[in-house]
Amino acid sequence: MAITTRGRLAANIAPGERTGTFRVGGDALLTDAEGNSRISTEDYAVAFIDEIETAGHPKTRISVAY
Repeated sequence: MAITTRGRLAANIAPGERTGTFRVGGDALLTDAEGNSRISTEDYAVAFIDEIETAGHPKTRISVAY
């Protein structure tokens, strides 16, 4: 049985530093207190691999941002 999870990108995804600190949310776009939605490609990759390894949100859409 395949487990499908779909990821939603932050509004601004760009190369940068890998911080290892990010938020994972539901289907809604994640923003900070100033309305910004961003993540580095490095941290998005980490979040994506974490989700594959743990299957923490099966059959749902998730969003990832700082």
